[in-house]
Amino acid sequence: MDQTESNLRQQTELYGEPLGVLMRRIGGTLGLTQARLAEAIGLSAPMLSQLMSGQRVKIGNPAVVSRLHSLDELAGRVAEGALDETEITAALDQIRGSTGAFTKSVPTASVARPAARTVVREIQDLFRAVASADEVQRAAGLIGAESPGLAELLLAYGAGRTDDAVAHYERHH
Repeated sequence: MDQTESNLRQQTELYGEPLGVLMRRIGGTLGLTQARLAEAIGLSAPMLSQLMSGQRVKIGNPAVVSRLHSLDELAGRVAEGALDETEITAALDQIRGSTGAFTKSVPTASVARPAARTVVREIQDLFRAVASADEVQRAAGLIGAESPGLAELLLAYGAGRTDDAVAHYERHH
C-alpha cells in the first residue's frame, strides 16, 4: 500500500470517508469552488488540496474541523431542500465567522427539527474523539456474542459510514 492509500484509509477512519469525497460533496451541494470551500473552513487552498488528494491525513485545527462539520450539516439541509438562497448565504457567513466552539453554527430558527444527520455526526465525533475505527471494531467483536445490539450500535456510530449510521438512527429513533 502506498502512502496516499494509507492516508486515505486513515482519513476514512477519522472522518468516515476520505476528505476529498467529503469536500467535493459539500462543495458541489453548496456551489463552492475549492478556493471558496478553503476560505469557508479557514484553510489555505494548498492545504485543502493536500488533504483532498490524500497527501496529508488530518486537519489539525479543531475550529476548522468544526466549520467543516457545520458545512456538511448545511449541505445536508440544502440537499433536503430545507433552505432558500438567503438562508444558505447567511449560514455560510456565520460558519465562516465561527470560532469552532461547540455550539450550533447555523441559527436553529432556520431549521424546523434537528436533522438525523446532525445528531449522528455529533455521536460519530464523540466516538472518533476517544477511539479509532479499529478500536471500536475490536470492542464490538468482544461484546458481540453477549450484547449484539450494543455491538451493532458501536459499529454503526463508531466505525460505520455516516449514511449507514443515519439509517440506523432513523430505524431506532
